[in-house]
This record gives sequence, C-alpha cells and structure tokens, in this order.
Amino acid sequence: MSDRPVRFYYRGRIVSLNDVPPTRTLLEWLREDAGATGTKEGCGEGDCGACTVVLGELDRERLRYRAINSCIRFVSSIDGCALWTVEDLRGADGSLHPVQQALVDSHATQCGFCTPGFAMSMFALYQQRRACGHTDPVDTGEAHEALSGNLCRCTGYRPIVDATRRMTDYPAPAFDEAAVVRQLQALQQAPALDSGRALRPQTLAQLLQLRAAHPQAQVIAGCTDVGLWVTKMHRRFDTTLDVTGVRELQQVEVRADALEIGAAVRLSDAFAVLAAHWPQLQDFFARFAGRPVRESGTLGGNVVNGSPIGDSMPLLIALGAQLRLQGTRGVRELALEDFYTGYRQNLLAADEVLTHVRVPLPPRGLLRAYKLSKRFEDDISAVCLAIRLEIDAGTVRGARIGAGGLAATPKRAVQTEAALVGRPWTEATVQQAMQVLQQEFAPISDMRASAEYRREAAGNLLWRYWLESQGAAAPLRLERLTLASLDGALS
Repeated sequence: MSDRPVRFYYRGRIVSLNDVPPTRTLLEWLREDAGATGTKEGCGEGDCGACTVVLGELDRERLRYRAINSCIRFVSSIDGCALWTVEDLRGADGSLHPVQQALVDSHATQCGFCTPGFAMSMFALYQQRRACGHTDPVDTGEAHEALSGNLCRCTGYRPIVDATRRMTDYPAPAFDEAAVVRQLQALQQAPALDSGRALRPQTLAQLLQLRAAHPQAQVIAGCTDVGLWVTKMHRRFDTTLDVTGVRELQQVEVRADALEIGAAVRLSDAFAVLAAHWPQLQDFFARFAGRPVRESGTLGGNVVNGSPIGDSMPLLIALGAQLRLQGTRGVRELALEDFYTGYRQNLLAADEVLTHVRVPLPPRGLLRAYKLSKRFEDDISAVCLAIRLEIDAGTVRGARIGAGGLAATPKRAVQTEAALVGRPWTEATVQQAMQVLQQEFAPISDMRASAEYRREAAGNLLWRYWLESQGAAAPLRLERLTLASLDGALS
C-alpha cells in the first residue's frame, strides 16, 4: 500500500485531503473546512438527524444512496464515495429540487434547524426510488421509514411526511449519475487508502496484513459507536483501520445451508437479507435505531462491539449464528454465544478480525424477536428477547433463546431452553420456563429499566410467544397501529 490522501466526489469534482486526523468527523470537515454550514450539529451522537448527508457508494455500474449521520462518521470512512449536502440540492440555475419544493409547498418547515437533515433523508429516498425506476407516489409507511432517523423539535411531522409523499409529483431534475460512477470507478483503480494514520484496505489480504502490523489500531466500520467515543467521550486514536472498503467483507452469499454475511455488510442490507428468509422480523428490524444508523453501521461491527443491549446479537443467537475470525495465522470459527468473555470483551486476538457471520438455513421452528424500549423508534432496548422453538407433535424438540439487556453480554438462555426441550408445549410448561428465565440472569438497574422490570418483562415476553404460538394476537400492536385499527379496536 502506498501513502495517499482521502479522496471522494463532492460538488462535481474529486476532493483530495491530506493529513486528515483519523477521528476528524465528516460534520467537522463540512462546517469548518468546506464552509457547508447548512448541515447542522444537534445531538452529536447520531440520534436527531440534523447532520444528515447522503453518500453514494459504488455498486457495480450504479450508485447506492445512503442517508447517514455526518456527526459520527469519520472523513476517512467516505474515501471512494460521493457526497451530497443540503447545499447541493438546488439546481445550477437556482431552481429548487423536488424535495425542496415539496417542503415549501407543504409548509413543512418551522424553526428550520432540523430541515436540512429531513431534506437529505428525503433526497436519499428520492434517489433510491429513481435508481430503481419507481414513479409511483410515496406511501405513508415508506415516508415514515425514510424519516425514522430525524427528529423535529417543533413537532411538525405531518407536513414533513406530506412533503415526502408529494416530492415525486414534481418534474425530475437532470442528473448525470453515469458521470459520477465513472469518477468513482477511477478512484477504485488507485491503491488502498493509507493517509498515515487512517487505513482503509481494499482486500482481505491487505486487511489481515495491516491488522498484524497495527494490532493497537482502532478497527472501525460504520463508526456508529466509535464515533460516540470521539464526540461524547473525547477519545482519540492514533490509527484507525476501516474494514468497510474490503470487497470480500461486503458480500452476502445465499447458500443451500446458510447465509454467509460479510462483516462489512451494512445493517440495512443484512436485515433485508434476513427478512427475506424470516419476513416476521421486518417490524423488529425497523425498530433498530434510525435509518441513517442502519445505513452506516455494519452487522460485524454490531457483533464485535458486543453491547449487552445490542439488538442483533439476541436474534443471531436464536438463529444459531456462527462467527468466522481470521488473521495471518489462520481461521477459526465459533458460535456467537461463545464469543463474549465479559462486558464489551470478546475472544478476538489482537491480530484478528471478524470476517463473516454464518446463519444456518433453511428456517426452522417458530421465530419471534421482541424489543422493549422507552421510545418506540430510534431507541436502545431495555430488554430484547429472540425465541426460536421447534415443536413437533405437541412437544418441544429444539429451543434457542437469545437475550439482551439481562446480563453484561448478549447471552443464550440455556437453562430456560433446558426447561422447554423434551416437554409438552403447554401452558404449564411455559409457566415453569418463565420462572426459570426470570431467575437465569442477574440484570442491573439503570436509566432504561430496573432489574425487577427486566426480569418480569423477559418472562412476559416468553408468555407472549406462547400466546402467539396458539394463534392469539393482541388487538393493538404499536408497530402496526393505524387510525383505522384504533377505531376498530375501540368500537
């Protein structure tokens, strides 16, 4: 690898940046260096969406548009991408982009501080739909999903949603995507990024060599957690090693016996693949943070981060996921539930990286994943429970239960599984297993929930699984609540 600067497409040309500190955020560069002050800083932790910008990532001959939080993304992490901010929406002749015109015509801005972030989330959806050839109107559900990572401090959501639905009514502006693609393709021919302290290899072999040579480097992927260490904890790293440029880790392979998901696959893409095989998980995935976090974060990063309240791990444990760890000394595989050794500690050696997550196929058993949090959207779990049971002739033949928020690490509820396997699938069995689950872990009390609540809630989620297995459904489910369903339930 040769020493070269960070390079990306911005405002019609390739920008080349030398000597970029490895933890300098994209938001800092935009506001302080580029003078693009339309992008705002709100929370500084990827929650409010005021800093939202859009990245274009090269996907063969097309661009994949992603709305991301610039406050927690490092400048080095957008190497080889295209970047748009709110200043880039207006046409060269001063005409408003359909996104902007829709916001104006829908009276969808009040104080205006959050408006640039909303506009960029809308722009990402606009470009995604245009790339796929969709010309039909945006429905309300699609609008809410696209805006899920943006907060309006003036509570002006209805006109913003209206604007999102209306933006396809206006004539589409001219946009030469092919010209952008050609410039990004030219960047791919250059050596991998090595700007001194910010490393971003392009192949797995390069990654393993760099990991062995820089065992103290901070490995980064989507920066959705490491970014917080920088913005909130004021930590700095001498060297960062970005895995998201590694081609082998960006792939998903669908095999007859398993899904092989590369560690650098974005959460939104990994969730889409999993939901294709387990459609019942769609509502669960929609509650994983906001869309910009899912478009930045990676499945491998979520796993290695190992937060006890991370939502991916309980589900993957229930699915029987295996991890592949690799270094220059070789490859080893292990079950996800065996990966963690303590709070945010795991079995990765200093010269190893997680390369793949393997999820067995075909789907077996009745799978459900539940999340309890104070807010319905864009919030961290107090309790997360994923349950998969194989029931044959009224008897539980197999069980896998993944738990989050109940211990210092994501855990498999092995005692509860033992209380179920081999027993009849009856109310009495479930009641007994609920008691085991409530005693199996020793959760803590914190700002999100008390230990007592967590124990009680975990047991109740198992009871909910039992009711759903019997065909019962709560008359009101928040993730599917509409005015029509509310009227029907209350009539």
